[in-house]
Parts: sequence; C-alpha cells; structure tokens
Amino acid sequence: MLTKSSPDTRHFRGLSAHGFHRVVYYEWGAHDNPAVVVCVHGVGRNGRDFDVLGEALAPTHRVLAVDMPGRGASDWLAEPMDYVFPTYLGTLTALIAASGAEHIAWVGTSMGGLLGIVAAAQPDSPVARLVVNDVGPVVEPGALARIGQYFGSDPSFGTFGELETYVRSISAPFGPLTDAQWEHVVRSNARQRPDGRWGLAYDPRIAVTFRAQPAPPDLWPLWDAIRCPTLVLRGAESDLLSAATAGEMSRRGPCPQVIEVAGVGHAPMLLDPDQVGVVVSFIRDV
Repeated sequence: MLTKSSPDTRHFRGLSAHGFHRVVYYEWGAHDNPAVVVCVHGVGRNGRDFDVLGEALAPTHRVLAVDMPGRGASDWLAEPMDYVFPTYLGTLTALIAASGAEHIAWVGTSMGGLLGIVAAAQPDSPVARLVVNDVGPVVEPGALARIGQYFGSDPSFGTFGELETYVRSISAPFGPLTDAQWEHVVRSNARQRPDGRWGLAYDPRIAVTFRAQPAPPDLWPLWDAIRCPTLVLRGAESDLLSAATAGEMSRRGPCPQVIEVAGVGHAPMLLDPDQVGVVVSFIRDV
C-alpha cells in the first residue's frame, strides 16, 4: 500500500452538449481549507494517480483529484464526440466552483497539463500556481502515434495478473516503478467486468476524438499569456515533451523552472518521493 489512508470520495453533476453526467473526485485535507490544489490526470488515467501527492499535501492544502468524464468512477458520456476540451474545461470549472476557492494551484499530467495551460492563460484565471507534468505547447507526433497504437483498444483479460502484465508493457515509459507502485497504477485503473474478466477503467470511445484530431493545436500563444508561477516536469526520456520544447518553455511565458526526471519517459507518475517532494515544495512555495 502506497498511502496510509484513502481519500474521501465526492461527486457533482457535470454538463456536456448531450446532458448531465456524474463526475467523481477525491479529496484530501480539511474540507474547509481555502488553500486548494486541483489535480488533473492524463488521457487514459484517473484521479487516483494523485494518491501519494494528495496525502503529502494534505497537512497544508485541500487536494481535489478528479476522474474526468469517461474515466475511473465518473460516468461515461452518451456521445463520444463530447470527449473534448470544452467538456473537460467545463468539468474543471465546476470543480473549482464547488471548492469555493478564489484561487487554486493546478497539477496536470499530460492531458491535464494541456488543460492547465489553457486555463492558466485565460484573463482573470483562478490558477495561481501551475505544475505541468511532461507536456507542452508542442506535442510530438511520434508519441501520439505510439499512444494511438493501444489507446481505446479495450482489451480484456482472464486474470488481474494478465492485466498487470499488459499495463506494465504499454506503460513502460513510466520508468522503474516498484512492484507496489505498479500494483497501484494497475489496480487504480482496472475494472472487473460482469463476466469476471478484467479491463481498463475508461470508456474506449474516448479514442474517437483522440484519433479524429490530426495533431493538437500550437499552444505557444497561450503559454506566452501565462503569468502565474509555473513548474515543468519532464521525463528525461520523454517522447511527448522534447528537450527542445522544454527548453523553449523555460525561456517564454511564465519562464518556469524545468526539472528532468532521470530514467523516465512519458510521464513521471508522481509516486516516487523525490518527484512528489519537488511538487510539494513548489505548491507550498518553500
């Protein structure tokens, strides 16, 4: 077990173009703490990726980690073409409103980092501190092609062990995780089906919009508009955030510190104490 306790599980109703849906999120720390951190996961993951970070920040912050629509315990959307950034940004706006916080810190991995860039760049943004984990204004097409080879394929397995072997294979870029960390990565994103077989805990139709976009738009204008303190993490072997793009990020917009994580590709999972410690120190501004 990676953490000493489980987070509180809460939910609210989000709205897409085709109706309302249930959005689940996880909470650490005092419910009345005005110092709020919002954590947003990658395209095929969920809010439990932030269990270790949430527990680490709980003494000083209220941490909210969301299962975005179609992931984890949140509802699948009726229309797959609603799995788009406007839906996601609406979901996160509702979460921030529900928190009651005037300003928040944002920790985003991959897709969650892109959403954070968009949110932080807006006029009068509530994002006061931003952590961007292994993504940037330019996304390398080779990484998208690699992810597209398996994302949304909806495999099923006879045993949990077979599912774990599969996840370890496709997620090898996460780096040298311990057995306990791998078990958490798999268990937190696994769903046992009515027939007893095991699969991944997301709607495979998310891949419809993922594949429909030839390439993400150039986000440099948004990056240049960000003014809040920002930290960028990069897996030193990442194929999604190139060293050149990370270097350019350090010189433009919020001019963040860029920290590379040795031995890791896309993306650092924020389960290792050193990775978590860097984020905690930045959020606490120490």
